[in-house]
Amino acid sequence: MSTTRNYAKLSKDLIDALHLEQSPVAICFSDDAPEGSAAPARSVAAGCQFWEDATVSTFATSAKDHDLCAIGVYTHHLQPTPAQQTDLMDALKVFGDLGYVTQEDLPKIPVLASEAKCVTYSPLANTPLPPDVVLLFANANQMLILSEAVQQVENQNAPAMGRPACAVVPQVMNTGRAALSLGCCGARAYLNILTDGVALFAIPGSKLEAYTERIKALANANQVLTQFHELRRQAIHAGNRPTIQESLKAMAAS
Repeated sequence: MSTTRNYAKLSKDLIDALHLEQSPVAICFSDDAPEGSAAPARSVAAGCQFWEDATVSTFATSAKDHDLCAIGVYTHHLQPTPAQQTDLMDALKVFGDLGYVTQEDLPKIPVLASEAKCVTYSPLANTPLPPDVVLLFANANQMLILSEAVQQVENQNAPAMGRPACAVVPQVMNTGRAALSLGCCGARAYLNILTDGVALFAIPGSKLEAYTERIKALANANQVLTQFHELRRQAIHAGNRPTIQESLKAMAAS
């Protein structure tokens, strides 16, 4: 899994299987920016805005590119400036006064285990490095398939996380397991593509092939079974009492 061509195929497989409206995003952590990498095209109010930009472009960031997002600097273990540290303390005070984040909550918020120097964001198809995390923007129907894939790949259910949305990245990095994020009010204010019907699903890059294989199989199974259940519903609504075999024959004949 070291060539752009392979990641392009995995990206296409995920888009086709899930009918994604946005390209999967690759997030890569490294000591140095990839050779020839571009800088971010704009300043952002929050690091999560880089996710949206990365659905269409590739760029490398350092701590200074996240300087308006004290929370993201904290969760991504970037080197903070004194001003960012002050912003973090001020934000936490506001959160505490609102009862949004208490002192007891802080230890439960994932923080990247190792300090990050460079974070590269890219459409998965064009990633210049093997991704550490692959981020999907998915609706509830797509999340159904993704959650089923977690059961088969991880032999457990994915955690469903809330604020802050950016914590889903260290959660996946630290555990090596997929996670669902419902976002946070900040991310939903900053990202145009994070609408009310969309949430975030993060896959560890090391398991991307396994997840893609399972997602393709489960998407196909869901499509077939949806047809089965719709035909069965119609038959029963019409007053019939079909057996499973009768419903299967009706589906084969349709």
